[in-house]
Amino acid sequence: MSKQKAPRRVADNEALAVGTTIRGSAQKLNLVAGLIRGKKAEEALNILAFSKKGMAKDASKVLASAIANAENNHNLDVDALIVAEASVGKAVTMKRFHTRGRGKSTRILKPFSRLRIVVRESEEA
Repeated sequence: MSKQKAPRRVADNEALAVGTTIRGSAQKLNLVAGLIRGKKAEEALNILAFSKKGMAKDASKVLASAIANAENNHNLDVDALIVAEASVGKAVTMKRFHTRGRGKSTRILKPFSRLRIVVRESEEA
């Protein structure tokens, strides 16, 4: 007897991809995620490709992974995909120290973020 298969976290017409350690603050990543929420997948990739934001490159990789998961794992139509959800959260924070004058030091926090993208196959297509 083997362990039962874990239930899917998303619906049958959806696919999911998660970027767990994206270097940068969640606030900055959320600005990029707001650009693609509710857009068609192809349009969202174009927006991220031409965005001036630094986090757009990492968000583009996660979106491309979600589209690939939809096509290969769940047999969804790539042309009918929309970005149903793009949620951002905090991940780990690296703590570093920077030496200052007169024998003191200050703490430097280097945050990481999580990005969860869900693409859904729209029924209109």
